[in-house]
Amino acid sequence: MTPAIRAFVGSARFSQALTEAIVGFALITGAVRAIMGWPGALGVLAGLVVLAVASLWAQPDRIEWRGVLPISILALFGLLTVSVVWSQYTWVTVGGIAYALGFGLLGLYIALVRDLIQLVRAVGNALRVILTTSFVLEILSGLLIDTPLTFLGISGSLAEGGPIEGLAGTRNAFAFLGALAILSFWIEVRTRSVSRAVSVYSLALAAATIIFARSPVSLLVLAAVLVAGLALVLVRRQKTVARRATQSVLLVSLAVFGMLAWLFRTALVDAVDAATDVEVRTSVWARVTGFIDQYPVQGWGWAGKWPSDVFPFAVVADSTGRQPPSALNAYMDVWLQLGLAGLLVLIVALSLAFVRAWLVASERRSTVYVWPALTLVLLATTSMTESYLLYEGGLLLFVTSAFAAARNRSWRGRLD
Repeated sequence: MTPAIRAFVGSARFSQALTEAIVGFALITGAVRAIMGWPGALGVLAGLVVLAVASLWAQPDRIEWRGVLPISILALFGLLTVSVVWSQYTWVTVGGIAYALGFGLLGLYIALVRDLIQLVRAVGNALRVILTTSFVLEILSGLLIDTPLTFLGISGSLAEGGPIEGLAGTRNAFAFLGALAILSFWIEVRTRSVSRAVSVYSLALAAATIIFARSPVSLLVLAAVLVAGLALVLVRRQKTVARRATQSVLLVSLAVFGMLAWLFRTALVDAVDAATDVEVRTSVWARVTGFIDQYPVQGWGWAGKWPSDVFPFAVVADSTGRQPPSALNAYMDVWLQLGLAGLLVLIVALSLAFVRAWLVASERRSTVYVWPALTLVLLATTSMTESYLLYEGGLLLFVTSAFAAARNRSWRGRLD
């Protein structure tokens, strides 16, 4: 690598552009795959990984590794890698490992070369492009040519008020992007990272995404993120002594509300008109549970996103007879693939990342530190009904948020 090339790939401008490209690709990998096929999508992923490695190599003096790599995240990736030993579909597991490691490495790259405000700006910029393009395509499909763009998963239902899918491919995935957009755009407003006109457009775009996606699941997810956000606002305004007491009260309240939500889950489902969605998911979970019982401890082996032609994924169907792309629940999905050991490691990794992010958000003055904590809340609650956490954009956000929290609060960093 010549000095000129090294200076270019190690520059802040290159890191910024690469970060936005990574985030954009990760959030709409399905659309890229629909247009270019699996070979094209894998080629893009490989190219981004190569560029990320080159960028890291070109700026070694700027990278701080100590205390940044959470052991729990490393354990999760270690377990899914080791699962190739007992996998029931060895080559699928090898491919799934490489795919997960690719997005994990990209998440690590972002956490190492971008600070938190730069990360939020990158996510915001990527989402503005994705959501704007999605609505352009929805207007084209639903209003101008009145024809579904089936290869992208767009049904062309905008004229009927939705549900619309955009570049995400499904209404639930599109609503997830809308929820992430609301969070990211709100942080941009609070930190004055963009102009007022851009802020107004961005928040209106995110709100329109939620409204036209018409995803019942997103309403419950947004409610959880809103409650967590309000709790953080309360905690951040208190002094240290009072803050500790409030944290304890919030922990107890979380347990109580969790129990109440479970006891009145039917009423909650009816309130957001999610009965059909729940029926589809419970039918999938019933089938998945039967396969979990066959290998409850170690699982069937890592696959990540479900291959449609491999047993047992190929024989799982929902109540409508369609083959789902996942277990529609990240926790059940990881239990199926990595067994009880994988489920425990995932819960520990997610919990530690959230606790770190929450404590950092409650102690630091800048609003930007709220983003990792609320992003993890978004991922954790969405994981009750989808498996986004385990692959592509969800995995990238999980890794990046966990690493960002570890950078600011790690027990290993305190030993230095």
